[in-house]
Amino acid sequence: MRRLFGTDGVRGVANIHPMTAEIAMQIGRGIAFLVKDMKHDHRIVIGKDTRLSGYMIENALAAGICSMGVDILLVGPLPTPGIAFITASMRADAGVVISASHNPFQDNGIKIFSRNGFKLPDAKELEIEDLIFSQKMAALRPTAEEIGKATRIDDARGRYIVSLKNTFPRRFTLDGMHIVLDCAHGATYGVAPHVFEELGAKVTAIGVNPNGTNINHECGALHPQRMAAMVKELGADLGIALDGDGDRLIVADEKGEIVDGDHTMAICAADLMHQRKLRKKTLAATVMSNMGLEVAMQKMGGKLIRTAVGDRYVVEAMRANGYNFGGEQSGHLIFLDHNTTGDGILAALQLLAVMLKQGKPVSELARIMESFPQVLKNVRTAEPLNPQRIAGFPETVAAMETKLGQRGRILVRPSGTEPVIRVMVEGEDKAEITAIADELCELIRKEDAGE
Repeated sequence: MRRLFGTDGVRGVANIHPMTAEIAMQIGRGIAFLVKDMKHDHRIVIGKDTRLSGYMIENALAAGICSMGVDILLVGPLPTPGIAFITASMRADAGVVISASHNPFQDNGIKIFSRNGFKLPDAKELEIEDLIFSQKMAALRPTAEEIGKATRIDDARGRYIVSLKNTFPRRFTLDGMHIVLDCAHGATYGVAPHVFEELGAKVTAIGVNPNGTNINHECGALHPQRMAAMVKELGADLGIALDGDGDRLIVADEKGEIVDGDHTMAICAADLMHQRKLRKKTLAATVMSNMGLEVAMQKMGGKLIRTAVGDRYVVEAMRANGYNFGGEQSGHLIFLDHNTTGDGILAALQLLAVMLKQGKPVSELARIMESFPQVLKNVRTAEPLNPQRIAGFPETVAAMETKLGQRGRILVRPSGTEPVIRVMVEGEDKAEITAIADELCELIRKEDAGE
């Protein structure tokens, strides 16, 4: 039974359980306890996004780790995939990201990477929970010279920038290309503009003035409308919107039309298929991806496999089955040949490479996939709620699925990071699926209200 960790680490309102300094310190001690089994000097990387509460959580984590006799490497604000890269590159024992990703600034979170740059599996997270709540670490207090120390890695951004540029084909440059770049006032603000400019692009950057409270606020991958409007207004070639911790990408084509993660995956998968580099001709995606992506993969001679929602589950399926490309409709794109987790900047570079290879704009490339109408609605509840336990709800869903047949889907699931029930309905008739989604949402609201 999970008490702290959700689908993407620990997350919540900063300074309210579980995102308190006290819990953060205990998590730090738990991570340090796990890595001390290894027979060498121990180091853990800590990085963060631009939230005001990041200072509080960073210091608490550092105190917990050092109190167990493990050293820390502080990299400051850096995208989540950058911290994964630095962890593996520096042969650290673990990497910790202080971020609530796409959530508003008052939230924060803690995500943990193993020494190879992959997110910790569920079993290890539960082990950390057990260490915290069982008090197994209470008597373990190193003293004197055995206490850990902290070192700041001042060139972490530069290392990450170089690694990103090395994923872009050397025969291409971005000379003559105009990009509108939205960094969501988040962790990519000091990295992404340099990457695209150093490759030759003219960059109009927005969302690059973080103040601790404006991360993700009406900008970035969750709110790409301003970015898309600027692409159209300025006549740019592409719009790139990243989220607060830099692991998501949403783009706008040269006409200012927003292109989601499913279409970007279809474009990149087709390119990998053409190069015979898409392993097992398979793309890994989640149950949230549009049915149109499945159809597109079939047409190009490949296949789509689906996982539970969450980029960590996509990565787990990829590693278990030998796939090298996958992602989510929300914009997490994972190129395992280049990095161990979703990376918005890296994904944008791969998309730009396809544009240059084919000499086509994104609007033309995106035609490879036609989306089925899809309605996604969120119902915020007072307390976490399991929709399958609502009287008559499973039967109602089953009847609606029978009505949709093979040309539609219904997915109802609780969010793994907040008290929200997500209702997704897909089908050929927009009016019909909207009515189905509205009816299911109303049943959830009534249950939440106790009616």
